[in-house]
Amino acid sequence: MRVIGVIPARFASSRFPGKPLHPIAGKPLVQHVVEQCKKAKSIAEVIVATDDHRIASVAEKFARVIMTREDHPSGTDRIAEVASRCSADAYVNIQGDEPLIEPEVVDAVASLLAKAEMTTAVTTLKNPDDYTNPNVVKAAVTKDGYALYFSRRTIPYLRDQATLSLEKQVEAFPFRRHLGIYGYHRETLLRIVQEAPSPLELAERLEQLRALELGIRIAVATVIHDSVGVDVPGDVEKVEGLLRLRQQSHGRIHVQP
Repeated sequence: MRVIGVIPARFASSRFPGKPLHPIAGKPLVQHVVEQCKKAKSIAEVIVATDDHRIASVAEKFARVIMTREDHPSGTDRIAEVASRCSADAYVNIQGDEPLIEPEVVDAVASLLAKAEMTTAVTTLKNPDDYTNPNVVKAAVTKDGYALYFSRRTIPYLRDQATLSLEKQVEAFPFRRHLGIYGYHRETLLRIVQEAPSPLELAERLEQLRALELGIRIAVATVIHDSVGVDVPGDVEKVEGLLRLRQQSHGRIHVQP
């Protein structure tokens, strides 16, 4: 199976304009993402998908770039345009603001495409601050590793522990935090973007719910992964500190079976 990694990159951002090109430890943010993805063993090629010539002119120095339309409502739609122009069996959609993404996470998501038409990844939710944070998406997963649901609310609801502190509730159940990475078979990806946004998707503002409402089973890789995305300028210093720690410790993640 030929799998291509695609990194959607937009210049416009309400919270951080020009984010893909912002320097992180001396390199553009998007370059860190590309370099990490190129270490993945399961990816035949890494492509940066963008509608901005400023990003393209920088990214073409270290990756293949495909210029896409400006009117895509989501990163999934941008990936689908790449799929319509660049043939492969499957694609992995990698967030362009994750300079600390581990290649093992990419490989875990890609490897599940052998048994499922769509895949993603979760990790254990450990930070009590994330417990009620709607920007940290939670996931419920079946015993055999398929997604039941994703929500910005905390799921499941711990009825018998509801009066405990957040710290105690997090300790009481293995909550899962969703990582924003997806794998798709080509036909599945093109099918998803041909459908209108679904009611659950519109309610939660989570694209993966469209797939679930279409009856698409999403296989979930559970990984040990602690990363910090770059959402606002204030995240840059934090990420640079983590990069220094990684260089010192040569730390790696472990993928749970």
